[in-house]
Amino acid sequence: MYLITDLPHKKEYQIEKKIISRIAGMKMVLIYTLMLLFAAKGYTAVYQWSVPIESINSEETNEPPEAFLWIPENCEQVKAVVFSQQNMCEETIFNHPKFRKAMCELGFAIVWITPGINQKWDVKTGCQKAFDDVMTELAVVSGYTELKHVPLVPIGHSAMATFPWNFAAWNPDKTLAIISFKGDAPRTNLCGYGRENLEWGRTRNIDGIPGLMVMGEYEWWEARLNPALAFRMMYPQSCISFLYDAGHGHFDASNEVVDYLCLFLQKAAKYRLPKNQPLNEPAYLVKLNPEDGWLAERWQVNKKKRQKPARFNKYKGNKHDALWYFDEETAKATEAHYKGKRNRKMQYVGYEYNGEWLPFNGKHHAQYLVKGVSTDDLSFRLKAVFVDSTRMEKSGVQLDDAPSITKICGPVEKLTDSTFAIRFERTGMNNTKRSGDIWLLAQHPGNEKYKSAVQQFNLQVPLCFTEGKTQRIKFHQIDDQEAGIHSLKLEAESSSGLPVYFYVKEGPAQVQNRDLLFTPIPPRSQYPVKITVVAWQLGSNVAPLFQTAKPVEQSLYIRQNIEN
Repeated sequence: MYLITDLPHKKEYQIEKKIISRIAGMKMVLIYTLMLLFAAKGYTAVYQWSVPIESINSEETNEPPEAFLWIPENCEQVKAVVFSQQNMCEETIFNHPKFRKAMCELGFAIVWITPGINQKWDVKTGCQKAFDDVMTELAVVSGYTELKHVPLVPIGHSAMATFPWNFAAWNPDKTLAIISFKGDAPRTNLCGYGRENLEWGRTRNIDGIPGLMVMGEYEWWEARLNPALAFRMMYPQSCISFLYDAGHGHFDASNEVVDYLCLFLQKAAKYRLPKNQPLNEPAYLVKLNPEDGWLAERWQVNKKKRQKPARFNKYKGNKHDALWYFDEETAKATEAHYKGKRNRKMQYVGYEYNGEWLPFNGKHHAQYLVKGVSTDDLSFRLKAVFVDSTRMEKSGVQLDDAPSITKICGPVEKLTDSTFAIRFERTGMNNTKRSGDIWLLAQHPGNEKYKSAVQQFNLQVPLCFTEGKTQRIKFHQIDDQEAGIHSLKLEAESSSGLPVYFYVKEGPAQVQNRDLLFTPIPPRSQYPVKITVVAWQLGSNVAPLFQTAKPVEQSLYIRQNIEN
């Protein structure tokens, strides 16, 4: 059997539905197989429940944000919740099959809020009360009542990378760990969202709470790390870890870095969670003493010889120039992440879009940008190629294979190695900032001579075509089902004759073509379990022209089979 982290990247890896049905009796194998299948094609991962955050109105949608909940399919008791507000790489991490597998093993749930409710986590705005209320609602709708009390792990990327530190400062007793991914140090003067940071006050701190800051090699900025070192000096009881993501950039969450995040959370669970957690009251979290951990030298770009990591009180280097780690394993895993990454040649990646060379745009965050799309089948072709350092011409670099392209976030599905299609998802078709924003990533692992390469790409697609004939969708009724069903056909057609597409907004199911594939339901779920499916048709901006159809939403309920 292939390693789980390998499968989504194997070009030859194909899973037929008949194979899935043969292993239906092997519950966990089926779960992971489905996860791999959908990850390989760029589908969004399952979230079994959602609730609106009614107390907040999003400027992006002019509607309440939604909080989506995933509970591991084998989970008897949720031990903690990893949660984020929508930005970019949070989705990559949360959808990664290795991350989901690790959360299954830990008994950790995931909550994803879209659109985000507050970048600073300024409690004066009401974001804290809104979050507390929504966790209570999720506890009721899911049946996992402990969600009201479980420890939390805030994680944020880039523009959302400051809020995890601030959340922990206002919730120290229930924050298990903190992850700022490709982001910020605590109390930084360089907030990812580009404005002032919150003032914590004289007595507020995150002492004894493990916090991880990750920064990629190709986004390296010394000034972003320095506040973390200063914070450790100002708050000597803080437990701040750092990972220099060698060979990677701002937009990617590689297999290796996901492995590291999983290790970090495994250690947080080991050292902070009690052996027996109550269901109906908060768990007592062990406050870590940094002197019980290890120290490892901070990353320095031009320094070749590094100080060996060691126990806190046996570390021989400058402690003010070192970062904290749980134990020997995490300190050495950090060092291993750096090993062998120096003294390799750079390689650069560019793109061909629909057969035409794309110009490099250094002024745009993506560097390769396409606005709009001209199509009637919602597909486009994108090929990644090696280029020279100016990114103006193809490179003479000869490696065994071409860069592969994967999804970061947005409404897109990968059809083949170089063919992609617009496929809207649970963020809907009305989010002015996110719904039509496709981000893809070309990457190559490199070899003994060349560094790994990563390059992001942004395609901004319209949310609505307004020219041409109108069209309407007829979405045939879906009846309620009993638990244990494996799949059913979705039937819908548009008056235009153009194909209708579907996505699952919430519930234990995924769409593959026109099939609704049901996923296992966690054992303590509150029945009936709701599944909401949306049928949509974007229209066509090539002759004959058709306007975007109004999406049609339909829900069904999975009812418990009493005999089982």
